[in-house]
Amino acid sequence: MEGKVAVIGSEDFVMPFTTLGLDTFAVDPDGDEVIESAQEIIKAKYAMVVVAENIARVTDEVFSQTIKDSLPCVVVVPFTTEPQGFSTESLGNLLKRSIGIDIVNN
Repeated sequence: MEGKVAVIGSEDFVMPFTTLGLDTFAVDPDGDEVIESAQEIIKAKYAMVVVAENIARVTDEVFSQTIKDSLPCVVVVPFTTEPQGFSTESLGNLLKRSIGIDIVNN
């Protein structure tokens, strides 16, 4: 399966991914552009989306609409801020949907 990868987060978060040739969406974590960029990613039908943890709760309202679809695969990654636990929670939910067992909370 082939598909595009999108990365959304602050300028500092997305910069390394730009050098890898991935499509990046630099957003202000406190701005309205977070939702707009997430909606643009959905419309562009990316196969995978890498989300900075500090904006994950905001983007979740957009990406949760596609939770029953196989694509996009949304991966939340902690960055330089204090981990908020959302990346672990997101990974646990992804694994639970994939294998049917909640291995993170056991």
